[in-house]
Amino acid sequence: MNTPAEAAKAATPTTPTTATTATAPTTAAKAAKETKETAPTTATRGAPGTSGAPGAAGKAGTTPYLRLLTATQFAFNIGFYAVLPYLATHLGAGLGMAGWLVGLVLGLRTFSQQGLFVVGGALTDRYGPRPVVLAGCVLRIVGFGWLALADSTVTVVAAVVLIGFAAALFSPAVESETAREAVRHERDTGTPRAQVLAVFSAAGQAGAFIGPLLGSLLLLLDAGFRAACLAGALVFVGVLAGHARLMPRRAPAVRPDDRSRRSLREPLCEVFGNGPFLVLCLAYSSYLIAYNQLYLSLPDEVERATGSQAALGWLFALSSLLVVCAQLPLTRWSARRITPRTALVTGLAVVATGFAAVPLTPGGPAGLLPGAVLVVLLTAGQMLLVPAARGLVPDLVDDRRLGLATGAMSSVSGVAVLGGSAATGALLDAPAPVRWAALAAVPLTGAVLAAFLRTGRDRKQFLRTDR
Repeated sequence: MNTPAEAAKAATPTTPTTATTATAPTTAAKAAKETKETAPTTATRGAPGTSGAPGAAGKAGTTPYLRLLTATQFAFNIGFYAVLPYLATHLGAGLGMAGWLVGLVLGLRTFSQQGLFVVGGALTDRYGPRPVVLAGCVLRIVGFGWLALADSTVTVVAAVVLIGFAAALFSPAVESETAREAVRHERDTGTPRAQVLAVFSAAGQAGAFIGPLLGSLLLLLDAGFRAACLAGALVFVGVLAGHARLMPRRAPAVRPDDRSRRSLREPLCEVFGNGPFLVLCLAYSSYLIAYNQLYLSLPDEVERATGSQAALGWLFALSSLLVVCAQLPLTRWSARRITPRTALVTGLAVVATGFAAVPLTPGGPAGLLPGAVLVVLLTAGQMLLVPAARGLVPDLVDDRRLGLATGAMSSVSGVAVLGGSAATGALLDAPAPVRWAALAAVPLTGAVLAAFLRTGRDRKQFLRTDR
C-alpha cells in the first residue's frame, strides 16, 4: 500500500460502458495551468451513492463518496500499522527466525499484497468495488486473528500471506475508485486531481501515525504482539461494519455481456503490453523496494544505534506526521510548478538521497539522527512521487482497465519487492557504506527510468484511437 488510478472514459463506438457518456468541454485554462497537464475531455460516471449528476457536491469541497473513500484509507491504516512495524522483531526475537528468513517473510507479505493487486483490480472491474472491499475486510480480520496465534514458520507465513491478500482485494478497489472520482472532480471544479489524491494519501498517513502509537502503547503495557494483532483485527471489524452499511453499489466497468464474451487474457495483454505504463510500474517499484526498508533496514539501524527498537514507533509517527502536515501544501505547490513526471523523478531522487545520507550523518541524541534523516527524506520523496504516480495512471490506460491497471502497478512492484527483500535482508551484515549505497542505487535507477516516461495528451489520444 504498499501504488493509490482513474480516468475519464472516451465516448467511442467500440468502448463498452455502463453509463451514458458525453463529450464535455475541456477544463478551464486556469485548471490546465495549475495541473500542467491536459484535463479529461469526456464525462465520467457519477459518484455512486450520490443523488443526481456527478457534480452533486457542488464546486466547493469533495463528494460524499470521496469522503467515504478517504475515511476508509484512514481506518485501514490504523489497523494495519498497529501490527506491521513490530512484525520483524516478533519474527526475529520472538520466534527466533534468521535475518534472511525474516526478510523473506516480509517480502512474502508484500508480494501477497502488492503482487496480487492485479487480482483485486480485475475483480473490481468485473464485479464492482463493494463486494471486493467487503471480502478484503473479512480476510484481514481472519488473518490478524491467525497471526496472533501463529507460533511456527508455516503458520506465520500462511497468516502473513492471508493478511497481504486481503489488502490485495481491498486496496485496488478503494484506490481505483478514488482515482476515478478525482478525475471527475478535476473536470467539474478545476481542482487538480493530485490534490484530491493527496488528501487521500494524507488520510492514510494519519492512520499510519495513529497505528504505530497504538501498537507501541500495547507493547509498553506488556500486552504483547498478540494484543496488537487482535487490536488490528478489531479495527477491521469496524471497517467491515461501516462499509457494509455505507458503501454504495456501483455497476462494474465491464457489462455482463462483455464478461461472458471476454476472458481475462485480453485486458491483461492490453495493460501489460502498454510500454509507458510498464515504465511507470518499474519506477514505482523502485520506490516500494526503498519504502520496504522502513520495516527491514530501519529497525536494524535503530537497534544498532540505541540498543533497542523502542524508538521505532516514534520514527513511524514522525513519517506520518510529516505527511499529515506537509502533503497538501507540497502537492499544491508541485501541481502548479512542475509536471507529474518531474515530481516523480524528483521524489525518487530525494528518496535515494535519504539512503545515501545515512552513513554520512553523525549520531545525534540517542544515536537516532541517521535514522531520522532517512525517515524525513524518504517521506519527503514519497509525498512528491506517490500522488504524481497515481495521477499519471489515468493518462496511460483506458478507463475500462483502471482497476486492473491500479492492481498491475502494485503487482509489478510486489514482484520486485519479493526479489529485493531477501537480497536487502542479506545486506544487513554488510559494511554500512556498502549497504546504504546499494539501497540508494535502487530509487536512483527508478528516477532515471521515470525521466524517459512518455505522458500527456498525445499518449491518451493514442489509447483512444488505437482500439
